[in-house]
Amino acid sequence: MIYNYNSQRPGIRKVWPFFSSSIISLALLVAGVGQVSAGNDSVSGQNQVTPTTHLQLAAVSEPADPHAHHQHMMQQANSTQQEDDPHAHHRHMMDQKGYKRSTHIYDIPPLVLVDKDNNKVSINEALAVDEPVMLNFIFTTCTTICPVLSATFAQVQRELGDEADQVKMISITIDPEYDTPERLRNYAVRFKAGPQWQFYTGTSNDIVAIQKAFDAYRGSKANHEPLTFLHVPADPQWVRVNGLASAADVVKEYRQLLAE
Repeated sequence: MIYNYNSQRPGIRKVWPFFSSSIISLALLVAGVGQVSAGNDSVSGQNQVTPTTHLQLAAVSEPADPHAHHQHMMQQANSTQQEDDPHAHHRHMMDQKGYKRSTHIYDIPPLVLVDKDNNKVSINEALAVDEPVMLNFIFTTCTTICPVLSATFAQVQRELGDEADQVKMISITIDPEYDTPERLRNYAVRFKAGPQWQFYTGTSNDIVAIQKAFDAYRGSKANHEPLTFLHVPADPQWVRVNGLASAADVVKEYRQLLAE
């Protein structure tokens, strides 16, 4: 619809009869009419040309939902993000509640790993000690289950108190290419690891071999599972805890193992 505004006599006067805005706009476009330059007004019996201002309300065709396209794009982006999420498997594991306990005998190959102080260590000698052993697999750049496993070990230290000095705790990285001894030292500081809690890395082949020995190898660090292993001297069996057991659960399993 087109209106004629008279700047000397305020008010808006309808110039064209009522039509839809889209029809008028199309008609003006076809006719090549840009605007009406003047209008006549009668003041004191004289014809007077008064300045006019024209306002054309263009018809705008809007979709039912102006954000529908954006929402569709965001849905596609979220779907792609989920498909490309390297921690999707970890997040799924974190959603699972409880844990599963089982016992196994593991054949540990004669491997030499490297601790966080850059010392070479025979894994067989590290495990064949006259004290209980708690072991897990982690990597320092993991943002899901590994921090939970490490925080659990840290809490176990606190719950055991002085008794923690009599338990050997071992965390083995499954990302040896990145997790150097220096990075493992920083990781140990982050979780306030005591002297009884050791961190090991090694060659890629040796790290894969030790995972396979504990039936923990899943082909990729992105697919690894939350596992905790407990062992006491003179017992060939290991207790295998599948799942994100709490510190209280780990201590309970540890005390039960001592009592057997």
